[in-house]
Amino acid sequence: MSVSMLSTFVKPMHPEGRRFVAIAAVLTLALFWVWEPLGWLGAGLTVWVYYFFRDPERVSPTRADVMVSPADGVVSLLEPAVPPAELGLGPEPRLRISVFMSVFNCHVNRLPTEGRIETVAYRPGKFLNASLDKASEDNERNGLHVVLPDGRNYGVVQIAGLVARRILCWSEAGQTLSRGERFGLIRFGSRLDVYLPDGATTTVRIGQTMVAGETVIADLSGQQNEA
Repeated sequence: MSVSMLSTFVKPMHPEGRRFVAIAAVLTLALFWVWEPLGWLGAGLTVWVYYFFRDPERVSPTRADVMVSPADGVVSLLEPAVPPAELGLGPEPRLRISVFMSVFNCHVNRLPTEGRIETVAYRPGKFLNASLDKASEDNERNGLHVVLPDGRNYGVVQIAGLVARRILCWSEAGQTLSRGERFGLIRFGSRLDVYLPDGATTTVRIGQTMVAGETVIADLSGQQNEA
């Protein structure tokens, strides 16, 4: 197999996944000892765990006036909504784009566009199906209030799902991140909400497949029409 073909199937793994792959591998060895067919099931589980924590390189657009998807997945909601109060984005509705991640998507989260993190706010909650609208209000979540270089702001919120039990965010208030830069991860199925800044227009539609860090979800100049 050539190097290019190998890189198509073998992706780098995020360090967060190492212990889970190790646990799955030990379980697989035990299952092989008990009964070989069970061992092969365990081997499949180990591959899936590795695949879940894959962290491929992404190339973000160079245009300064666009926002990219923070997650792999599918656009599940596209509507005006009031941002979570803890983010400090105000009480007025903003256009919200929700990207739902299944357990088969890459779960590393990336910043939609360049900005300084003003606030990182975690709130405990329930673990409802992340595709539901009320998950934005009721589920465990972690949100970032980001200030653009031009002074406008936006929010991006990690939302735990039905089987997700851990939201990770390694970015802190005061940091300035570039478009597509990794800021967190959610384990085992979840959702990302983006609350657009004033004047931005969406370029996606419900059901569209997203690639984190690459798929353009909004135009900051406001010159494009909503998809």
